[in-house]
Amino acid sequence: MFQRFSFMTPSATQCIPAQFNLGTLKGRDVIANFEGGRITSDAGIVLMAELDKKLGLTARFAKCFRDHRNLSYVNYSAHELLAQRVYGIVLGYEDVNDHDKLRHDPALAIALGRLDFIDSNAALLAGKSTINRLEYCPETILDQRESRYHKIEHQPKEIEKAFVEIFLESYKQPPRQIVLDMDVTDDQVHGSQEGAFFNTYYNGVCYAPLYIFCGRHLLAALLRPSNVDPAAGALSELQRIIGIIRGQWQKTQILVRGDSAYAREDIMKFCESESGVDYVFAMATNSQLKLRAHNVIQKAQADYEQRLARVTALIETVFAPDDKPESVSQLVPEATWYRSLCYKTQESWSRKRRVVTKVCYGSKGLKLRHVVTSLPAAKVPPSQVYTDKYCPRGEMENRLKEQQLDLFADRTSTQTFESNQLRLWLSAMAYVLMQAFRQHCLARTSLAQATVGTIRLTLLKFGAKITVSVRRVLIAIASACPYQDILAIAYQRLQVIPAPG
Repeated sequence: MFQRFSFMTPSATQCIPAQFNLGTLKGRDVIANFEGGRITSDAGIVLMAELDKKLGLTARFAKCFRDHRNLSYVNYSAHELLAQRVYGIVLGYEDVNDHDKLRHDPALAIALGRLDFIDSNAALLAGKSTINRLEYCPETILDQRESRYHKIEHQPKEIEKAFVEIFLESYKQPPRQIVLDMDVTDDQVHGSQEGAFFNTYYNGVCYAPLYIFCGRHLLAALLRPSNVDPAAGALSELQRIIGIIRGQWQKTQILVRGDSAYAREDIMKFCESESGVDYVFAMATNSQLKLRAHNVIQKAQADYEQRLARVTALIETVFAPDDKPESVSQLVPEATWYRSLCYKTQESWSRKRRVVTKVCYGSKGLKLRHVVTSLPAAKVPPSQVYTDKYCPRGEMENRLKEQQLDLFADRTSTQTFESNQLRLWLSAMAYVLMQAFRQHCLARTSLAQATVGTIRLTLLKFGAKITVSVRRVLIAIASACPYQDILAIAYQRLQVIPAPG
């Protein structure tokens, strides 16, 4: 007969020991208790909130929502709810349920301006149920004004526009050139979410969100079902974003970049029709492109074999026959050649376009890579098109990792598609806030290129004791805080940013 054991998380009503005896240290008892007072492990959020107030990021985000609640019964404005949710994501709390604990955090209360510390046991901030009414978008509700629980309505078009406008305002003057990177990633789901399908490429049930970045700036985060074309929605997003950019930056050169999924006639034709807009997209190889690169392939092969012969001859003079390396060919770097040609597909393209071919020949044989571009050959040679214009596109992968691994953009676990799109935008707004902190406060420091996760760990997650008196609120940071110098720099730069209004 087996005995059944139950492992459960202790509930709040269970008895918690007054103190923990952790042994002795040099004859002294080591005791731990819960009598430290108002102590937080998220003290850095106060700096982040100060930057948010000066730039007005969450305030702008809140303007994209319509609040149909009776204000006489409201304890938390839509802006406060949004800011609390975004700050929670920034601090590393991915779920709405986390806010039942966070609502007691004094640092988060200070960041949100909730300074009513009269009752130390009071729940100062919104709990999970209140914030969930902001996020949850049941498909059965047609009019939020008549709904009993869901009275805060988000405006998708305004949210999409806000991301681009925040990007434009991050520049003091229009840049000479910008690069728009497009890419799609998988968002694996583990339930019966609306719009989630099995995708053979990603080998799972998932969404396929489309992202558009300009460097480290996020311009678009579009949630899509995974059963659509990889380029679905890309053209309309480009048209929308470039239209907003052109409204303020008429002379800025725009380069649109993406992998082979975006080498489509409609996308390339749109870029060609716009003044000052170029593109560079990867292309899949085919027999015709390989045939037209035949002479370059021969040159690359001859180049590699010639260098291999020289290395082989050198090794034979240095090593005895029994001591020679087994694979001499791997010691010789592959030969790389480039070729630019004018090419048109048989049916899908309406005109001839410039295709740059990269030919690599080495110990593993032949490798061909192609990109199609509108950049003229007279200004940009083939090698520069591939290495300088296209290859830096890989940096966008780091932005996607920050979104999903550090800011939980893949936490799309609600039932409806609309709710999951809103969750994606909340994560995107958390990224925008972190990028603003990186840009305004960390430039030319050791954390200037740090990831969101590193910034959170070093500058947001540190301990402090909070003391409230009649005249002041004191945040006493731990004396052993290892990044005091960078915190001081961030504070000094925050003071320089003018207050709104």
